[in-house]
Amino acid sequence: MNINIKVYLHSKETKFSQKGSFPVPNAKYKEDPDWTAAVAAYEWIQKIKSSYAASKDFRIDHVVYTMLKILRS
Repeated sequence: MNINIKVYLHSKETKFSQKGSFPVPNAKYKEDPDWTAAVAAYEWIQKIKSSYAASKDFRIDHVVYTMLKILRS
């Protein structure tokens, strides 16, 4: 199963957003979707943050996730 994550960030006096699609384990998502999405978002944000390491004003303003439903014929 995949989820879409969009993060709204602030760094170097600039607001910006990034989005992506990430795989998550079905069983964990069914058990606790918010926690599973939060873990995926956290891991991704850490990667984004490392590219702005010099910025002391880096912050996360907002995170949104949605589940992707894959239709099979």
